Amino acid sequence: MPNTYTQLYIQIVFAVKHRQALINEQIREELHKYITGILINKKHKLLAIYAMPDHLHLFIGMNPDVSLSSLVKEIKVQTNSFINAKMLTGHPFHWQKGYGAFSYAKSQKHNVIEYILHQKEHHQKNTFRKEYLEFLRIFEIDYDEKYLFEFFD
Repeated sequence: MPNTYTQLYIQIVFAVKHRQALINEQIREELHKYITGILINKKHKLLAIYAMPDHLHLFIGMNPDVSLSSLVKEIKVQTNSFINAKMLTGHPFHWQKGYGAFSYAKSQKHNVIEYILHQKEHHQKNTFRKEYLEFLRIFEIDYDEKYLFEFFD
């Protein structure tokens, strides 16, 4: 009997609503664990995760049985509920609408993992706006400025 075989490496990027810097080190670890559980339950393979205070990067081996948009929606809805129920931020927590998703070849996997795991160092040199616009440029994605994340830098 034939089977389905895929190799889908996707980096997902989304931001905290109003770009509030609400994800501190303690919350970051809990958030990483919670998102890992969501991904495992949906049969995706987590390759790298790093939450900056105001945005998040995920790199996954994607399960083709789940749509990207439904996965991102589930992560956002469940983490909003988790963070707010546990009152982890001291403020109401929400993600901004929208996300970026970028696909990679297996040969790029190591570099993307390293990039995500070193977000803290990367953002000492580059702003989130500069980083995100560079992704859009590299991946040749047409965009309208009014539909991008809220950038305050």
